[in-house]
Amino acid sequence: MVKNKIEGIDKQQWQALAKSSKTCTWFQTYGAYQFYSDIVDLVQPFVYAVENEGQLRGVIVGYITREKNKLKNLLTRRAIIIGGPLLANDISDEELRALLIAVREGIAHRAIYIETRNFHDFSKWKSVYEACGFTYKPHYNFKVDCSSQEVIEKNIDRGRRRNVNSSLKLGCEMVEHPTIEQVREWYLILQNLYRTKVKTPLFPLSFFEKLYTQPHCRYFLVSYQGRIFGGTACVLVDHHEIYEWFGCGLDYEIKGVTPSVLSTYQGLLYGSENGIPILDMMGAGSPDDDYGVRKFKERFGGQLVEHGRFLCITKPLLYHIGALGVKLLKKVK
Repeated sequence: MVKNKIEGIDKQQWQALAKSSKTCTWFQTYGAYQFYSDIVDLVQPFVYAVENEGQLRGVIVGYITREKNKLKNLLTRRAIIIGGPLLANDISDEELRALLIAVREGIAHRAIYIETRNFHDFSKWKSVYEACGFTYKPHYNFKVDCSSQEVIEKNIDRGRRRNVNSSLKLGCEMVEHPTIEQVREWYLILQNLYRTKVKTPLFPLSFFEKLYTQPHCRYFLVSYQGRIFGGTACVLVDHHEIYEWFGCGLDYEIKGVTPSVLSTYQGLLYGSENGIPILDMMGAGSPDDDYGVRKFKERFGGQLVEHGRFLCITKPLLYHIGALGVKLLKKVK
């Protein structure tokens, strides 16, 4: 039986599934769904779950993007499932198929496409996805071992180690418990990065202010002479993984100061000190792209994985128009 209303899903079973599942991420927890539900002016959350004989077997949490501009919303609305579904370790193909079909049929009229951004290996279910209308797209990621400080120091490359030492020597400080005002200052750096280089949509400040209040969120910020110079916004699952969701920094604005490096290093230290063995860098681009961020991320000594994405295009014409628009936008200097 598939359910698509939060009221019909047993929260205790959901929590137990998150603790036992090998595909668990924060983005598929009840806490993530609550977060999305608190920002319904920015996203349209959804949840689907499959049960068998009263036992919860799989959950999919995601959101559909919203744009205030009606034309822009028409051309860009997409359903994003970060992390991939939360599945019982022995889920059957039939149970997963029922879950995926329910998602596709329930969302097809509301989004141009549905995309699962996998943080675990779903390859054994590839044929099930394909039978349900989802196409596999290769995509890289890095997972960094932060089980101990010794492991971190062993794996990080010399250049990144020099970046950390130089930034600290020149007076940078790792802000462990930033204020909301410091988060707002950090957001201005992130906003400028997305506007000038990334050139893809970014959530407004209110998203990050709400994220700040979440118990499983951590902002690892870097200050220099009393000014925020960069940092990362992360979410985590206790004793499991840290997810580096957003990051930015005014690298080399001051010679020898690299806040982007120092904030990621701070996240790694947090993991080692709090029993969280993995920092997930949440994507390193397509194998077909010369992705500069991949080069930045690989130097922290993480494992390069290719868990890919599954894509279901529900409105092909609008999808191709939107894809063309994104390409043109990225070419604008």
